[in-house]
Amino acid sequence: MTITSSTNRQKNSIERLREMSEYKGTYYITTPIYYPSAKLHIGHTYCTVMADAMARFKRLSGYDVRFLTGTDEHGQKIEKCAEEAQVTPKEYVDGVVETILRLWDKMEISYDDFIRTTEPRHIKRVQNIFMKMYENGDIYKGKYEGWYCTPCESYWPESQLVDGKCPDCGREVKKMSEDAYFFRLSKYSDALLDNFRNNPDFLQPEARRNEMISFVEQGLEDLCISRSTFDWGIPVPIDEEHVIYVWLDALSNYITALGYSEDDELYKKYWPVDVHLVGKEIVRFHSIIWPAMLMSLKEPLPKQVLGHGWLLIDGGKMSKSKGNVVDPEILIDRYGIDALKYFLLREYTFGQDGVYTNEIMLKRLNYDLANDLGNLLSRTVSMIMKYNDGVVPEATTKDEIDEELQELATTAGNRVEDKMDTFQFNMALDEIWAIVRRANKYIDEKTPWILAKDPERKAELDTVLRNLVEALRIVSILIIPYMHTTSERMREQLGLADVEAKWEDAFTFYQMDGCKVQKGEVLFPRLDIEKELEALSQVRQEKVATKNKK
Repeated sequence: MTITSSTNRQKNSIERLREMSEYKGTYYITTPIYYPSAKLHIGHTYCTVMADAMARFKRLSGYDVRFLTGTDEHGQKIEKCAEEAQVTPKEYVDGVVETILRLWDKMEISYDDFIRTTEPRHIKRVQNIFMKMYENGDIYKGKYEGWYCTPCESYWPESQLVDGKCPDCGREVKKMSEDAYFFRLSKYSDALLDNFRNNPDFLQPEARRNEMISFVEQGLEDLCISRSTFDWGIPVPIDEEHVIYVWLDALSNYITALGYSEDDELYKKYWPVDVHLVGKEIVRFHSIIWPAMLMSLKEPLPKQVLGHGWLLIDGGKMSKSKGNVVDPEILIDRYGIDALKYFLLREYTFGQDGVYTNEIMLKRLNYDLANDLGNLLSRTVSMIMKYNDGVVPEATTKDEIDEELQELATTAGNRVEDKMDTFQFNMALDEIWAIVRRANKYIDEKTPWILAKDPERKAELDTVLRNLVEALRIVSILIIPYMHTTSERMREQLGLADVEAKWEDAFTFYQMDGCKVQKGEVLFPRLDIEKELEALSQVRQEKVATKNKK
């Protein structure tokens, strides 16, 4: 399968960055590589949308960004799914990966690389990693006897089971015994604890960090890193009766995608990673096992691992196996890409679980997008067309209310950057919406429809119109990382379609001399929530019925 760049993917060369804004260095961000046992749901979308927003924000503000995502395609669960579908494992994962690539393209995810663990470049480099760890004395052969959770692809000692079940997913585990290769994870216990204690920002939120410190303090067992009871995996280079077990295979993607151990130009440029963005259920693998592997390889550790919370539905975590999932493509087709992205980033607090319902989503779209932003743009453009033939006027008067709007708008970029540096997407968007809310209030305070009735107050009216359109111009820049298509649509109506949006221009107010606005389609139509809830319920029922027929 050939992976192509989306036509709207932003260019990412250093030369372009130097032209756009001050060059601030490199920034490498990753999502987990998703397990293609079935179509992805909105929970996976949530993680990828966050990573995409951060990548776009860093590019816009002057960084040379590398954004990696991909798929984890080996393991016993995939082999079992393929058997049930009566196809080969490769045929099975190819079909699922195609749906993932289509979804990311539909959502305009601006990844720079998509790594598949079945690719030759990954396979060869994982084998090189295995050999380096082996030659460093950190891999040995033994016999594994323990409890295995197939859905999680995880072995567990009996002491870590919860009520005899998998501590991660709560499902049944099986007692297994087989010859295997092991990684001396226990050797790195002290070094891992030192990393947690000396680098408090390495793993966030704080609750996750405390959990992992406690986990290591309880004692680490050496890690099983090969299997011999199935063959869908990367062969162990010194023993082809074994395949490399999922976590050594999967976690290595973050450096194999950069060419580690072969063509390592990208590795030297972007490693260590700035942020591994992962769900809280796999924090343990990314903050304990992965750093220990890197210590064995004598390579730098990630700068930061961030564990986000879950989207909850029907009282529990969304899960492909449980079937309580929301299909993001249905929401995109009905409400648009930017509406879904805005909702996911604005509604939830990073690191905490959040409840998803269709009603919560629809209310957010109505209040923030239709009422606040869409209405502000429509009113402003309509007034400039009505009172000034569409030409953006000069501002020649000023009072405290004018100055308050200008100050809020031109300082918002700094506050947005502060929030983004700590992955507070919802608060960054709230800083932008503070401008939107203030501009709407400004209209009510200034009453331009009354000013228009008095020819002697034309200068005041012009100032009001100019200040409104400039505030919207700044908003159109600040929202690019989260809603770049909406930004483009706004700028078309503001008469800025041919003017490149630059981050530094969000810090200066008057830049629209001679621009001419033009009325366009409504950004976000107001929704009839009751009708939409009924329609979404009907769609879900039809999907369930179709699935049951199969």
